[in-house]
Amino acid sequence: MSPRIPLVDLAAAHAEVAHAVQAGFAEVLATTGFVGGPQVAAFEREYAAFAGVAHCVGVANGTDAVELSLRAVGVVPGDEVIVPANTFAATAGAVARIGAKPVFVDCDPASCLLDVPAALAAIRPATKAIVPVHLYGQLAPVDELRAGLAGSDIRIVEDAAQCQGATRLGRTPGSGPGAIAATSFYPGKNLGAYGDGGAVLTDDEELAGTVRKLGSHGGLVKYAHDIAGVNSRLDALQAVVLRAKLRRLPEWNAARQAAAAYYDKLLADLDDVTLPTVLPGNEHVWHLYTVQVPDRDAVLAALEAEGIGAGIHYPVPLHRTGAFATEASYPHAEHVAAHTLSLPLHPHLMREQQESVVAALARALPAHRGRL
Repeated sequence: MSPRIPLVDLAAAHAEVAHAVQAGFAEVLATTGFVGGPQVAAFEREYAAFAGVAHCVGVANGTDAVELSLRAVGVVPGDEVIVPANTFAATAGAVARIGAKPVFVDCDPASCLLDVPAALAAIRPATKAIVPVHLYGQLAPVDELRAGLAGSDIRIVEDAAQCQGATRLGRTPGSGPGAIAATSFYPGKNLGAYGDGGAVLTDDEELAGTVRKLGSHGGLVKYAHDIAGVNSRLDALQAVVLRAKLRRLPEWNAARQAAAAYYDKLLADLDDVTLPTVLPGNEHVWHLYTVQVPDRDAVLAALEAEGIGAGIHYPVPLHRTGAFATEASYPHAEHVAAHTLSLPLHPHLMREQQESVVAALARALPAHRGRL
């Protein structure tokens, strides 16, 4: 049974763009240009302009976007890549697919973003790159990471899957000399396709060209394979959806920001709830509204029983997963994994729904059970 108040509402988003999507699909079907073509090219131009970068290269999904970005900056088998322990498995998976080794570091306990001093301390001779993840809708402090890496040849590859439209100190992911960022258009993202999709963002023409080659079997001319590549391209039907939704993304991000501010107000008096922290200088676009609560699993079960579609992002830190298990301990990431809770948040969330979510959350907290 669907939750009464869902974590995300993709049907409401589709209702807003259905006419444009239908018209775009008809055009693609009429021309049979299913891979690449004018729809993909137009989306790449439009998203690059939105993202404030010179180049957008569409790829098949966000994991590919991270992998191809890493390969473009020169990561090869045997290299080490530093990634936060508190993120989705795709970040480390992209590293492993290259044959490189993900090296985990802890997160900042307040923002849950990459702990920059910890990342700098984890650098070893084999370190080739660091992947700051722009988690939940706000940017990690890449400026601080850059300062710490001054004079080094270690590259930064930004995982921007959750922050479409976010900025830090006026900068967007992938912008600036030598910068590169990977994003995802998984359906639940702020800008989501109707299937998988992703993109690499950069101002660097050479990096963009390398990513485009890597994702097109290693070459840009049919049967000319300059480098060893893969098949990772954005298809035209997804580009139609993304173009339609991109026109509404600023409005939708503003709606997310308003909803997050209302949650802040509603939750201010619940002492057991730790509210999300926004880093100074960040323009947050609230892909997720995550709080931390005691006895999280019981709270989640109580919310689900009341029809509230809450979620956990993420329940197991990467160094405790079977794929990437290590003996190391990252206490902040482990604390976040045990206590984090994502409340419903999407552009079509109504204030009455938020008030119901918070009332249900208050009833579910250990200190309040049986008293409300």
